[in-house]
Parts: sequence; structure tokens; C-alpha cells
Amino acid sequence: MKLGLNKDEVKLVPYTSEWNAEFMRVKQQIKDATNIGDNHIEHIGSTAIIGMVAKPIIDILVGVEDIALVDTSLMKDLKKIGFLRLKVERPGEIVFAKFTDDTYEVKTHYIHLVDFEKELWNNLLFFRDYLNAIVNAREEYKKMKITYAERENMEITEYTDLKGPFVKSIYEKRKSRS
Repeated sequence: MKLGLNKDEVKLVPYTSEWNAEFMRVKQQIKDATNIGDNHIEHIGSTAIIGMVAKPIIDILVGVEDIALVDTSLMKDLKKIGFLRLKVERPGEIVFAKFTDDTYEVKTHYIHLVDFEKELWNNLLFFRDYLNAIVNAREEYKKMKITYAERENMEITEYTDLKGPFVKSIYEKRKSRS
């Protein structure tokens, strides 16, 4: 299993169960390096969806009690295991990445730090669980991803934006079930 993509690269690879094994390895690193509990660390994104093609980057959801109170000690602990905070600005989320080397060109893992069991946490887990459970939705998403990734000169921001309406439609299903 080879992980990693350059900045703005869009490349999909076939599903492998090795992604979950890698998640479990890194989850243990996070637990060992921080005071974050087992149930506050989840595998998300396409690498967590059985049979899904995905960018070869492991997405990890980490829940904290209050993201507004995250201090530098947690950031230092994550840095010790190779995760650096990105300048990405998203409401209610702090994003970290792990790179293959000191050139910081190829990302292999992301940590999405969010408020535990709040809206974003619940949406991200619901999306993963829904696509793992509902074959038709999983296949629709898979076909969409492949179609978009095959477009010439596709950049990562555009790729993510194109998938947005589908992702939001799944989030809405969670809200309608509440």
C-alpha cells in the first residue's frame, strides 16, 4: 500500500483493507501521544468505506470537548508523531496533515479535529456509516468520484466542490432521521 498525494493532485486508487490497518496503527500513535480517548478517534473519508475508490490519504476524525479551547500542548503532541497544523480555515475544524518527508509536498494522513459528538462529528460519521450500509448510495458516490477524477486538469478544490452536493444530501438524511 502506497499512501500520499502531492498538493492539488487528484488520483483515485482501488479500496484496500490495508487502509483500516494503517488507521488503527496511527490511532494507537495518537492515543499514546495525547490524552485523547479511544472513542474520540474515528476512521472517516473514502478509505473508511468498504469497496470505495479513494485518494490514498487516511482521514482521521478526532473529537475534543471544545475546539475553542484546544491548546498548544495538543498541537505539540500531534507534531511529535508527525502531524502539522495546516492553514486550512474551516468553521469548527482544525486540520492537520502528515507528510512523507521534510519537503512537505506529499500528504499521507489528515486529522480533522472537531467538537466531539457535535454537528460536524455526527455528519462525518453518518456519511461513512450510511455509505457502508447503503450499496446504491455507495455505488453512486463511487461513479461520481471516478467521473470527476478523470476530468482533465482537475484540481483538488474543484474535485471536492463537485462532490459537495452529494455529501450534503447524505448529511440531510441524518437530520431527517433525528
